[in-house]
Amino acid sequence: MTAPEFPADGEPCWASAAASARGSAGTAPIAPAARISGGLTADVAVVGAGLAGLSTAYHLVERDPSLDIVVVDARHPAAGASGRGTGLLGPRIGPAVDRAARRFGPSTARRMYLASVTAVERVIALTEELGAPCGLRTGEQIVATRGAAGLASLARQAETYRALGLDVPVLSAAAIRERVDVPYHAGLLHRSAATLDPAALSGALAAACAAKGVRFHDGSPLRGLRPGSGARARTELLFPSGTLQARKTVLAVNAAAGELGLPVGTVLPLQVHAVATGPLGAETRAALGGATGTAVVDSVPLAPYFRLTDDGRLVVGGGRALHLPGLSPGRAAALRTDTWSQLEERLRLLHPGLAGVPVRHRWSGQIGMTLDDLPVVGHVGGHPDLWYIGGCCGHGLAMSVAHGAHVAESLVADRTAARGPAAHPWHRDRAPWAPLTARPARGLLRARLSGLDRAARRTP
Repeated sequence: MTAPEFPADGEPCWASAAASARGSAGTAPIAPAARISGGLTADVAVVGAGLAGLSTAYHLVERDPSLDIVVVDARHPAAGASGRGTGLLGPRIGPAVDRAARRFGPSTARRMYLASVTAVERVIALTEELGAPCGLRTGEQIVATRGAAGLASLARQAETYRALGLDVPVLSAAAIRERVDVPYHAGLLHRSAATLDPAALSGALAAACAAKGVRFHDGSPLRGLRPGSGARARTELLFPSGTLQARKTVLAVNAAAGELGLPVGTVLPLQVHAVATGPLGAETRAALGGATGTAVVDSVPLAPYFRLTDDGRLVVGGGRALHLPGLSPGRAAALRTDTWSQLEERLRLLHPGLAGVPVRHRWSGQIGMTLDDLPVVGHVGGHPDLWYIGGCCGHGLAMSVAHGAHVAESLVADRTAARGPAAHPWHRDRAPWAPLTARPARGLLRARLSGLDRAARRTP
């Protein structure tokens, strides 16, 4: 059988939605938008038409329909990580719960976990609110392990969940196999979870925003900005073909923060990978969570995880993460192809029914990682009307929507009100900084990623 040809970054199994990102069931499609040209103005400018930026615009226009809101993207809505993820909707933000409890204290760790559960529930409700199913499959998510190191990690997490009074039960190997017929030793069960098509959700948000009067401009990469000062000042955003001035600005640009020189700490651009089969037969589909809607995440970082789509395809993500800056195009392409091949091999080891199933889609996408595993949702350079959202560390599907809602609420609040204490640890203006332009720092980063890769490969 001849191997299929794949584009350089691949194509997700929801590629048609990702390519158009212009609405879905129940929403009117919007036409492709012109690039920024000349000198434009707005009340609020949102740069980045991924889930964080679209959620910001959506919640802003819901709260104040009189606002003139402009959403600008370098390509088009859902062209980046929001259209190229794997669609796992689970309750996770920041470090594992035991490390979060040690770092921030039990009370804050508990609030962090509950905030992520609320974020999952909000996205599920949002699909109904938008009238767009988005391939939603509600179910459970299991964080499971096949190795001794994973068992020790899960035991620490399970004890912390119990101490915090959180409902995250331990599953035995037999209990896992009742849900998915894959041999894991043990796992933790998250009841509030789902899977969906992230490009369709992005498209539905874009269409809903457009229907409420939000203006869109595609094909307009941000080249620079000049923050305003004073009560009536506007931030000026610079694009290849024009400018945009806005009273309030949200930079939902994730790992592009470094390219733009934003003073938000280090948000590493990492390339992650996924593959997907064609639709599975009924028996194999049932064995891999078809009846329960269960998704499985390995407790080892970068080890493969899997989920079924609503039309019965198996999506497997994980494997090597690439820090592309400094890699030649040829080397990056070779590593990407090798990672896809590894994922395909691991896919076939999950269940006997996958032995001859063809892999129809391979793709990669960029996530933003911080050095302390926490996102950044805060002001840029101390400017009260200039915000940044990014660094969800691969757990951004639910939390990006929550971050957008938080920023929207903050933007319409009285700007003269005193800024109170941060509601969560990620409501901050910057992440830790690392000098990644220095050769030793790049070497340490690549050594760390290689170590994670080796650990993932050792996972059965």
